[in-house]
Amino acid sequence: MHLMTTTATTTALARPNPGLAIAFMLSATAFIAGTTLAAKALGTDALGPAMHPLQVTFGRFLFAFLTIATAIIALRPTFRAPNVRLHIGRTLCGFAGVTLMFAAAARIPLSDATAISFLNPVFGMLLAIPLLGERVGKWRWFAAILALLGAFVLLRPGPETFQAAALLALGAAMMLGLELIFIKRLAGREGPLQILFTNNGLGLIIACVAVIAVWQSPTPAQWGVMAGLGVMMAAAQACFVNAMARADASFVTPFSYVTLIFATLYDALLFDVIPDGISILGAAIIIVGAAILAWREGRLRGK
Repeated sequence: MHLMTTTATTTALARPNPGLAIAFMLSATAFIAGTTLAAKALGTDALGPAMHPLQVTFGRFLFAFLTIATAIIALRPTFRAPNVRLHIGRTLCGFAGVTLMFAAAARIPLSDATAISFLNPVFGMLLAIPLLGERVGKWRWFAAILALLGAFVLLRPGPETFQAAALLALGAAMMLGLELIFIKRLAGREGPLQILFTNNGLGLIIACVAVIAVWQSPTPAQWGVMAGLGVMMAAAQACFVNAMARADASFVTPFSYVTLIFATLYDALLFDVIPDGISILGAAIIIVGAAILAWREGRLRGK
């Protein structure tokens, strides 16, 4: 799950501090990778009967909402009237993307699922053409094609090697890319904490309805991991906001790709899954494409 989808706006909240921005972004990547690891543990039989992805998503929104609500009670920020329509659209896309990502994490290596998730800004760029009327130059087209080529590699097309579950991660990236369209529309309208509170509140409402049909009684360990997942997601969002507030996006965004390193490390240590040559090649191609896109976006914003 790419960090660029977690917040809507990162207006200057603090003085520029590149070193601290890097520290916040690296912390965010560790937390994000931790959420996919938790989703994998819950979606397999590592902690008890495997949970349905919708129930994992319920745990994510429940405990993230409680964490953010606690922060709001402590900080008492000023809220303004929210744009409910945009929030609902953003939350529906995010809910679908997160659920698909959790389903993918339980079925394919975390390195593959994480790498494919880096496609969400590419899909966001492509969708912005018809939905926002944006124009795309040759560099951004090149970056998009390159990143999609990396995803094709990770799908391992072939009768014996094809990863059907990787299509779940691809679907997640598409939904999170569509979420970026709503994020762009929300940018500058509301404060980050209000956006996080609204998004997680609406997500929890949707999750409460969706989980009814698939609910199973979690084990104590599963409750604990769901709580950890939600807290890590809220912490990742907070770290990301603080990172973006202290440095230019073009400077700090490349550090978000460290998520892949953490995901690979977690998967190796806890599930004994080591990425093969195809995983490394596909991930490298996607990261190069996404990095070129981030660089180009930074150049365009600086003009």
